[in-house]
Amino acid sequence: MTDIKKGLAGVVVDYTAISKVNPETNSLLYRGYPVQELAATQPFEAVAYLLWHGELPTEEQLADLVAFERANRTLDPAVKTAIDLLPLEAHPMDVVRTAVSVLGAADPAAFDNSRESDVEKSRLLLAKIPAMVAYDQRRRRGQGLVEPRDDLDYAHNFLWMTFDEEPDPVVAAAFNVSMILYAEHSFNASTFTARVITSTMADLYSAVVGAIGALKGPLHGGANEAVMHILDEIGTAQNVGPWLDEALASKRKIMGFGHRVYKSGDSRVPTMKAALDTLVEHYDADELAELYDALESDFVSRKGIYPNLDYPSGPSYHLMGFDTLTFTPLFVAARVAGWTAHIMEQAASNALIRPLSEYNGPDERHLDGHVPDAATAATADRPEEAAG
Repeated sequence: MTDIKKGLAGVVVDYTAISKVNPETNSLLYRGYPVQELAATQPFEAVAYLLWHGELPTEEQLADLVAFERANRTLDPAVKTAIDLLPLEAHPMDVVRTAVSVLGAADPAAFDNSRESDVEKSRLLLAKIPAMVAYDQRRRRGQGLVEPRDDLDYAHNFLWMTFDEEPDPVVAAAFNVSMILYAEHSFNASTFTARVITSTMADLYSAVVGAIGALKGPLHGGANEAVMHILDEIGTAQNVGPWLDEALASKRKIMGFGHRVYKSGDSRVPTMKAALDTLVEHYDADELAELYDALESDFVSRKGIYPNLDYPSGPSYHLMGFDTLTFTPLFVAARVAGWTAHIMEQAASNALIRPLSEYNGPDERHLDGHVPDAATAATADRPEEAAG
């Protein structure tokens, strides 16, 4: 019998030089650099450059990327029109997926899959997606578009476009950390989706749109939203024990804990938790911190399963002022750096990704004359005609 690897668990399908989890140190490495070191020292733009090109940028290279990003932040009129046509009840992930598709449809270079063109499109998406995410949250609140500012860095400007005020440096620093931590994570579901689409020689925008669709699911990117829904449901630290009793008795999946890759805890969590702590102090949010700590402590003691990055990032985005439904689009804004790096890596050494399956349906069988008369079948759906 064929050994089926459900979910491709344990299956190595290709090489990548972009990132890995070092089992010896339990560290996530971007091009060899521990992500916690990058988050402590680098702007998000520099980390994106690293993912795309393999090395951190020189001062001149970073200045070039920053200048490009700042010059291309404006929400394109066609994209804004498309967003405005979508119902307010649509999930923000549907909005950003549609907006990226519109942006790609309008790009005359969309079908140029050369490395040079894909780098340019990657830079463009990095610059454009924040405006999509920020505007969608604002329109849901009945607020108007806030134009970007070219005197602010990526993190400050993203928050400016969302909230129409300059963020405190503590908040912008925590946001920058979150973007770096979410930027890349090897062959996760959305990245693999992007690589599969790229393997067909489809364009970069199509691969990113597919990745967004994969990220929407609650078992992947949507988990950060689910974390906040759980914390809202529990309410206070005092309610954790009874809530967890009931949740575990009903075999409910507790989002924000566990990871396919990490077995001893997600290496990104300490860095994001430290950023959350700065936000808790800044916003005087001790009750949320107590709830967070109580749920983590109780769940880990009972199940031995540790938090993943979504657990501290959800409350962090909540304290910054983002709506819960906006959390996963924020993930998109960060992960587009990793997606596009993988798209370019796949294209550079491409093979169509086309796995096999083990058939377990009925054995071969034949119709044996059971073929309906075409005229009878056509009238069977219209009894009033058949009766006449």
